[in-house]
Amino acid sequence: MRRIWNGITEFYRRGDLLLLFLCVAATGFGLVMIASATRYSGSSRYLVVQGASLLLGILIYVAMSLLDIEILAEHRELLLAFNVLLISMLLVWGVGDSVGNRAWLDLPMMPVYIQPAEICKITFIIAMAKTMSNNRSKLSSVKSVASVTIQAVMMIGLIVVISRDVGSALVFLFIFLAVAYVGGVRSWWFLVAFLAAGAVFPLLWKYFFRDYQKLRILVPFDPSIDPDGTGVRWDTNRSIAMLSGGGVSGQGLFKGTMLGNHAIAAQHTDFIFSAIGEELGILGCLFTLVLLAAIVGRCIWVGIHTPNYMNRLICIGIAAMLVFQIMINVGMCIGILPVIGLTLPFISYGGSSIITVYLAMGVISGIHMRPDPESKSPYIQPRY
Repeated sequence: MRRIWNGITEFYRRGDLLLLFLCVAATGFGLVMIASATRYSGSSRYLVVQGASLLLGILIYVAMSLLDIEILAEHRELLLAFNVLLISMLLVWGVGDSVGNRAWLDLPMMPVYIQPAEICKITFIIAMAKTMSNNRSKLSSVKSVASVTIQAVMMIGLIVVISRDVGSALVFLFIFLAVAYVGGVRSWWFLVAFLAAGAVFPLLWKYFFRDYQKLRILVPFDPSIDPDGTGVRWDTNRSIAMLSGGGVSGQGLFKGTMLGNHAIAAQHTDFIFSAIGEELGILGCLFTLVLLAAIVGRCIWVGIHTPNYMNRLICIGIAAMLVFQIMINVGMCIGILPVIGLTLPFISYGGSSIITVYLAMGVISGIHMRPDPESKSPYIQPRY
C-alpha cells in the first residue's frame, strides 16, 4: 500500500497533469455529446461504457506515467509478437460490420468488443522507435530501413488481410512515414517508396479493393456516383446536413433535430463531429478542434523538449496518430475525404479507442517525468 501511495505522490509531483486535464476535458465533452447522440436509444449503456473506459483510462495514464518506457522498448520483439497474436485472434473471435470489416474481438466472458488494431498502435510506435534508435548511426542504410519497413508492412498487411480494416491500416502507414521522416531517414527513401507505391497501386485497385471501397474513395471527387444520395453518399449527405443545420451557434445541446431522429447510424462514433456541429454549431466545432490541437501540441512539446532520441520519436509517433485520425474524421464528416471509419480521438464513443489514447498519453507523461540526457545515450548522432 505504501508503494502505491509513493507512486501516486511521485505522479502528482512530476507527472504531466496539464496533459491529463486536457484529455479528461476532451473525454468529458465527448461524454456529453454521446449522451445527446444516443438519446434516441433510451439506454444508458453507451454512457456507462464510455464512463468506465474514462476511469480505466485515467488509471492506465497514471500507471504508464510511472513506468519507464525503456523497459518495454528493450523487449520490442515481444511487442511485435504481441501485435501479431492480437490481430491474429480476429481469425477466431473476430466480428465486424455490415460492409465486411472484421475489426473487433468478441472474447468469451468480455462484456464489450475490443478493437485490437487500436491497442497495437502504441506497441507498434514503441517498437519502431526502439529499432530506429538502435540503428541511429546508420539510419538510412538498406538494413536499417528494411528493418523498420518490414515491421510496418507486416502490421499493415495483417490488418488488411485479417480484419479488412483499411482505415486502421492507413493510420499505421501514416505513423510509419511520420516517425521515419522526423527520425532522419534520408528523403530519397521516401521517393523510392512513393514510386513503388505508384507502381503497385493499380494492381491493388484492380484485384484487392472491393467495389464498396472503390466507391467510398471515389465519391468525394466524382459527383456522378450516387447523385440521388440514397446509396454510398447517404451518410456523407446526412453529415453535411447536420453541420449546415447547426449554423454558427447550433440548435442547442440535446435539441438537435437530426440527432434526435437518429439520422446517421454512427452519429455517436464516426460522425460525432457532425453531432457537435448540429447542436453547438461552428463555435462548438472550433472548440473541439482547439482542444484536440492542444493535446497534440502538448505531445509535440514534450517530444521536442526530451533529449532522448527514442522518446522523441515515440512522442512524434503518438502525435502523428492523433493528427491523422482527426484529419480523416473531420474530412469525412464535411465530405471532402472518403468515409473509412475512423473515430475522433477522445470524443467518439469506443472503449478500445479511449483506453488506447489514455495509454498513449500516459507514455507521453512518463517521458515528461523522466527526461533522459543525450549524453547517456549509447548511440551516435547521425550525419544529415
